Amino acid sequence: MTDREPRLILWGVSTSRTLRALWALHELSLPYEQRRIQPRTGETQTAEFTRLNPRQKIPVLQDGDFTIGESPAIVAYLSETYGTADNRLVPDEPKLRGEWLDWCFHIAMELDATSLYVMRRHGGLKHIYGDAPVAVESAARYFQAQLTHTARALDDGRPFLVGGRFTSADMLLTTCLSWAIDYGVPVPDVCRDYATRLTARPAHQAALEANRPPPAPEARP
Repeated sequence: MTDREPRLILWGVSTSRTLRALWALHELSLPYEQRRIQPRTGETQTAEFTRLNPRQKIPVLQDGDFTIGESPAIVAYLSETYGTADNRLVPDEPKLRGEWLDWCFHIAMELDATSLYVMRRHGGLKHIYGDAPVAVESAARYFQAQLTHTARALDDGRPFLVGGRFTSADMLLTTCLSWAIDYGVPVPDVCRDYATRLTARPAHQAALEANRPPPAPEARP
């Protein structure tokens, strides 16, 4: 952790991944500026943004002269740099940290990238990436199969995934569950109840508001 004042700028708005970064900023009560650019609008392809992130993806966090992308990494960086004993989002005990890493990689790879984003690419964004209904159906089934492990873990009565306290693994899982519910993918009741409880957190509600896209410019008469 550092004693220096944060100089935080978050680039990006309107996606589940920008929501994670905003949620972390609000959980940690950090001041930040926001650059409300969106994907697939051309805003991530400007020269200014490409210098920050050659991948041309959001979110991106600037902290002074340091820049980082990928939402799980942003959340972990913020916690480890500015978190306190009361609000940190990353466990510091080695075995709990290992368990946390295991959950984070599982959620980011198996639930998000391999399942939900396939549905996103070939469902909501099929006009860009191509219509592939078989891939969408297969990804939904895979998500449900992978979620059985999570449901069993939550069925033991634990309030959070790791160590009895809220961590960034819960943030990743909650955004994925919300995404799946929006897509109409069946989610076990224990997972749905967990998501309902965590999305009620004040920091999540503040992040949702901050993640709303800017209003479209009015058409000229």
